[in-house]
Amino acid sequence: MPTSPLAPVLRPVVVVAEPLHPVAEVELGAGVEVRHVDGTDPAALRAAMGDAQALLVRSGTVVDAALLAAAPRLRVVARAGTGLRNIDVRACTQAGVMVVTAPTANLVSAAELTVGLMIAAARRIAPAHASLRAGRWERQDFVGTELAGRTLGILGLGRVGVLVAQRMAAFGMHVVAQDPFVQAGRAAQLGVRLVDLDTLLRTSDVISVHLPRTPETLGLIGERELGLVKPSLVLVNAARGGIVDEAALHRALLEGRVAAAGLDSFAEEPATGNPLLALDNVVATPHLGASTEQALEKAGRAVARSVRQALSGELVPDAVNVHGGVIAEEVRPLIGLTERLGRVFTGLAGGSAVSFDVEVRGEVVDQDVRVLELAALKGALSGVVLDESVSYVNVSLLAAERGTAVRLLTDPVSEDHRTLVTLRGTLADATTVEVSGTMVGTSERQRLVGLDGVEIDLDLADHLAFLRHPDRPGTVGTLGQVLGAAGVNIAGMQVVRLDGEVLVALAVDSPVPEPVLATLAAALDASWARTVSLG
Repeated sequence: MPTSPLAPVLRPVVVVAEPLHPVAEVELGAGVEVRHVDGTDPAALRAAMGDAQALLVRSGTVVDAALLAAAPRLRVVARAGTGLRNIDVRACTQAGVMVVTAPTANLVSAAELTVGLMIAAARRIAPAHASLRAGRWERQDFVGTELAGRTLGILGLGRVGVLVAQRMAAFGMHVVAQDPFVQAGRAAQLGVRLVDLDTLLRTSDVISVHLPRTPETLGLIGERELGLVKPSLVLVNAARGGIVDEAALHRALLEGRVAAAGLDSFAEEPATGNPLLALDNVVATPHLGASTEQALEKAGRAVARSVRQALSGELVPDAVNVHGGVIAEEVRPLIGLTERLGRVFTGLAGGSAVSFDVEVRGEVVDQDVRVLELAALKGALSGVVLDESVSYVNVSLLAAERGTAVRLLTDPVSEDHRTLVTLRGTLADATTVEVSGTMVGTSERQRLVGLDGVEIDLDLADHLAFLRHPDRPGTVGTLGQVLGAAGVNIAGMQVVRLDGEVLVALAVDSPVPEPVLATLAAALDASWARTVSLG
């Protein structure tokens, strides 16, 4: 008689959908049943998932709602790498499936490939190699440029950016960086001078991109930015495609406004038809940043360890959505709330905190709530550490590296809410930012209930906007008119009067673009305006 998909199993079933380093299976141990399947065959994959509790993938297997529906026992999806474009994280979260990555596995490999692309582009190695293989000896046609004594501009001084800076300093390069979330003291320790984006563009001989692909960074280097650079510039992007406007880069390379480019990432992949690949002053690789024996081994070992932790109910350091661990039931709903409050804090602050308090009030403090300190830091630093690698393992270290002193404060008394979480940070200029949140109702909805000491009550939606402006008639109409013209729907709003001004807090259905926020601020004479996206 066939076994029901929901019948008990003797050992957890782990489906391996793509080739991984052999160490992964060794690390999983004998306590699991490993099942291999071709993840690029959706039908075969779904057929293998009926009793699976864990799924290991790389970048070729699509994990979506349809697959999750065929996997009722699934508890964890592990991606042996860092990118998540093939995994529907929201669907996994809604299904209660943890998603984990291997965020530190490819740091050195990515940095070394960046250096390789930099040298190859500067010295014209690829076209010289092609010429020589074609039987020509054309030394005069491939005169390159030295890197020693030149200025390297790094966009995003995260951990890969730091590794590149250290390596190129050994080449005798002067290093500048643009990263609003790194404090000047930390940069100085690395021998890096912080500058604004336009200064970096104008002064750099080589620019290397180390940013995540987000709505804010998409198309960051476009026609205007490429119009500011030296014509001798070498531009390298081994981070994420789409940060550099490829059409604008193509024109600049053709017209001699940029000398050369080294590319490992593209807006659309596979990029075999990309017109940039036809240019002799472009050296390109097919997204090989993590493709070294060492990185593959580290990734395989890391995700196998995370799967073991997830299946045993431990806290999984590299979870990106659902946080596991032996945590009290009363504390678990607060983890997501606290992480989102951390992201709101950073969005409002616009930079790192020098000191950071995580205050938890209510009966919940009878339980161990130390995980909330990590959740707050993880949320706050997710918009600060720009190489997509913030995890429970490294978040305390990353905070320390940025000179952020952290305290967890608890109080069993909460006068207005059953449980209240408040994040309070002091910035380098001595200003403070404070946000508070709670859970309400049987559905445990996340609510934002405080901002800089002002009581508010707003759903902690995926997209938020905040303004302070003079208190005068007609402002609500202006808000609706400007946002409506931009196609942004208001889902919730609160207006709080403050001594001649009002604080407006908005929950909206889609991100508010920065130009729209600027238009809105100007129309309302706003003294302060911020937008935050959590989705």
